[in-house]
Amino acid sequence: MNKKRQSISRLIIILLIIATAIYSLVKHFHISDFCIIEPTVLYASGQPRGMDYPRLLYRYHITTIVNIRQPLEHKEHNWYTEEIIWTRNNGVRYIEMPIEKSSYFPDEQTQDNFIAIMASKNNLPVLLHGSGDDERVAMLVASWLRKSQKYTAEHTVDIIKKIIDDRELTEGEITFINHLVK
Repeated sequence: MNKKRQSISRLIIILLIIATAIYSLVKHFHISDFCIIEPTVLYASGQPRGMDYPRLLYRYHITTIVNIRQPLEHKEHNWYTEEIIWTRNNGVRYIEMPIEKSSYFPDEQTQDNFIAIMASKNNLPVLLHGSGDDERVAMLVASWLRKSQKYTAEHTVDIIKKIIDDRELTEGEITFINHLVK
């Protein structure tokens, strides 16, 4: 009976080790808050790290990364240097379009700049990222959807909810989206 318990204990330990390894691998290859806005055109995410970059290149063929974080946010972690080096080494365009985190609605110039980036086929597909389920990313995507792609406000809201983890939009966000018409 004692040998049977030891065998079961060993089996449980082995299964725990395997489960931990699988969890680590999945976490290692998981891009934070990744969202497909339009396949082969626009993707959104939180801050990529480590092995996220090769995955973005080889699985999604990202040609351009647009970072909307403020320069002060670059000091939070060492992600900035990693991103700059990786984009340069892999021929990926890197564009900074800082949007204030506290007032996360992009101004007209930022919207126009992003729409111009998206209008150039040489830039596609684009990864737009902030720091994670980021309202700044969501509102910049909304401006592209409404102004360039001519989406209705309702369709835009449905897509934006995916970016911000299915929470209800604020009155300010809905007003912003409703006024995004050119």
